[in-house]
Amino acid sequence: MALNRREFTQKSAVAGLALTGAVGVLATAPEALASDERSHGGPGRDDDRDDRGHCHDRLGYGPLVADPDGILALPEGFAYRVVTRTGVTRLESGEFTPSNHDGAATFAGPRGTTYIVYNHELKGARSQWAHPVPLTEGLVYDPGAAGGCTVVEVHRDGTTAEWVGVAGTSTNCAGGRTAWGTWLTCEENSDLAGKNGMTKDHGYVFEVDPRDRRANLDPKPLKFFGRYDHEAVVVDPKRGHAYLTEDASNPNGLLFRWVPPRGFEHGRGRLRPLADDAGALQAARCIDSGGRFVDDLSRAGRIGTVYGVDWVDVPDRDARTTPVRKQFTDDQITRARKLEGMWWGDGGAYVVSSYARDESPGAAHDGQVWFYDPKRRTLTLKVLLGVNTAPDEDGAYDGPDNITVSPYGGLVLAEDGEGVSHLFGATDSGRTYPIARNDLNDSEFTGVVFSPDGDTLYASIQNPGIMVAITGPWRRQPRR
Repeated sequence: MALNRREFTQKSAVAGLALTGAVGVLATAPEALASDERSHGGPGRDDDRDDRGHCHDRLGYGPLVADPDGILALPEGFAYRVVTRTGVTRLESGEFTPSNHDGAATFAGPRGTTYIVYNHELKGARSQWAHPVPLTEGLVYDPGAAGGCTVVEVHRDGTTAEWVGVAGTSTNCAGGRTAWGTWLTCEENSDLAGKNGMTKDHGYVFEVDPRDRRANLDPKPLKFFGRYDHEAVVVDPKRGHAYLTEDASNPNGLLFRWVPPRGFEHGRGRLRPLADDAGALQAARCIDSGGRFVDDLSRAGRIGTVYGVDWVDVPDRDARTTPVRKQFTDDQITRARKLEGMWWGDGGAYVVSSYARDESPGAAHDGQVWFYDPKRRTLTLKVLLGVNTAPDEDGAYDGPDNITVSPYGGLVLAEDGEGVSHLFGATDSGRTYPIARNDLNDSEFTGVVFSPDGDTLYASIQNPGIMVAITGPWRRQPRR
């Protein structure tokens, strides 16, 4: 059902949505929105109290302290340990941990263990990489491809074991955790068989079960999600819809929704049997509060901007002749540059657009975070980063990529921009604060995710491939 101008305006009025920006400045650097806090009554309100009723009116955890080992700068009182490192740690089978760490999720295991499933963003032929994902028997999709994902089991005493979840896939960037305890790993590469050393078609999503290795045998692409340069995916546990991002340009990528077949119920092992054309794949089409079509998310220049969302069927989801995003004219759907990480939380999907420049019709920016509310069918701009004019200086942030919802309130984002790379937090109103800085090199942060108990934040430096576990005095962050 289309969401027309009248319906969107009526829904917005009833729901009390802020149809214009609630904050008129860009959240470019820590404390950028501090002045707005006073207009909301400041922190220390009831919703800023922890479980013991204590108020926490301090944003973040203080300045970052340089690491004497030259890897990770953290606030005072925090510490890290290396979980995996390419060329150093080894899998159960004896090979080194693969390189190019990327998107990740955690799962509670037996007897206090934690499973971490994480991607390895390796593009092209295996011969191009020193540490590709090993071709473990029974877990290989395409023997010509270098990517895939591995599973780390972290025991209560800190010891670990690592094994292959899927191999022979290409450019596994982000993905998504499902409510039934599996990982959907996404290929950000749509090479067809015969191109760049590939022996099978790519551009698909695969499911990996960290608790049941047998379920991962004979990998099958979930073609009903479409074939394009996938970035991330989340699944609505209530309605069953999946939402997916496309990281592409010329033209900019799309935000997708997959609607399952009538009567379908999600669960372990239930995606693989579906037909390649099961359900409906659709692309987002946005309208503003005046009922005007929005051609690109870069048009939004204020935190608090709300768009209504309609969904348009994709004509040819396997896209063997024409890429999905080129099957639409620019007046049919809404595009965005660098649609990246996603995370399900607070009853909806958080969606990242990393930046916009001349290729986008709206204003330039260095990062947006949107929230899609499936009940209201709206996209709300939660975080907006202004263009970072000094990326080599420590302070401002640019190019958010992987994202997770923090158990301590707000979001945690991994930077994939220019210059200095950070992990940083963002409050509900878009205020930002530092959590970690890459002191090793200029590689991006990836795979940011909390442990199931919330005590540990896992993240990776993509190159050379280092996963770290960060612990410290985490506390509830102010909402504003």
